[in-house]
Amino acid sequence: MKVVIDDKIPYIKGVPEALGFETVYLKGADISAADVRDADALITRTRTHAGAALLVGSRVRYVITATIGYDHLDTAWLDAHGIRWTNCPGCNAASVGQYFLTSMIVLRQQGVIDDFSRTTVGIVGVGHVGSVVRDEALRLGCKVLLSDPPLEEKNDTAGFSTLDEIAKNADVITFHVPLTHNGPYATYHMGDSRFFASLRRRPVVMNASRGAVVDNEAWLQSLEEGTTRAAVIDTWESEPHIMLPLLEKAIIATPHIAGYSADGKANATRMALTALCRYAGVEPRFSIVPPKLPASMTRPDDPIERELALYNPLCDTAALKADPSRFEALRGNYPLRREVWDQA
Repeated sequence: MKVVIDDKIPYIKGVPEALGFETVYLKGADISAADVRDADALITRTRTHAGAALLVGSRVRYVITATIGYDHLDTAWLDAHGIRWTNCPGCNAASVGQYFLTSMIVLRQQGVIDDFSRTTVGIVGVGHVGSVVRDEALRLGCKVLLSDPPLEEKNDTAGFSTLDEIAKNADVITFHVPLTHNGPYATYHMGDSRFFASLRRRPVVMNASRGAVVDNEAWLQSLEEGTTRAAVIDTWESEPHIMLPLLEKAIIATPHIAGYSADGKANATRMALTALCRYAGVEPRFSIVPPKLPASMTRPDDPIERELALYNPLCDTAALKADPSRFEALRGNYPLRREVWDQA
């Protein structure tokens, strides 16, 4: 079985070959119809758009994206043409939780947030990622409001808020929804000019879901007018060609790497390869283990400093603001980042 694989998927090279697969590694954005014509499966990430333009005339019958999101897959077209597909739900949820946690710490250190115990966090989307973010917010001592209409519809339980209620009552609003354009719960531009006009507490607004969930033009206007206090942005409209004035205004601005911990990457690769093995009827006998932290790293005694020693979003912010044209390069050559300290 021949498999075309995005060459930036970490820790994968050599593993499918050892399992008996024929492999071709290519840059995700450059994978073409000619490249996949004689392939049986495709393992990709967000920079490969898998639909008719790529797959018509190919023998690909299985598409795997080593990511939580799958808006880069034309799932309706894949389903209609008998091509199976899967994503890796929850693979990097803890990594995004770490991003949220350390961003909150930085915001408090810089005086944007005064006291966690008097801070209300509104979480929009309470799936794999949003649930972890909820737990991190509670760990900080924040009050939490949750909004997730599809989940609320499935679970007849109290405790959910509307987006309007979050806009009126939250000091921090963070988005963790998939990008959808149709249906009763479409998320495209759910953070639009009307949303920003409805804000009442000058909140911090965060987006670590998909760029187009928040209208970037409306977000910039809100920052300029002062209806939002600060912006924490990991996902942007029109990536990698991001809005430079919005980049300048954001207090934390990163190149779509919230889920890029080594632990999250290892989870995604492990899930993708397991899916491939099951599809091919191959025993999934392999091990994907993230690298250990450098021996030179010292574990601080202070718990806050310990979290920031593992990951400080201001480092990624400085790199992106120094040269926004390197957005893709910063993602593709991301340094080792762990969610936990190695056990002694």
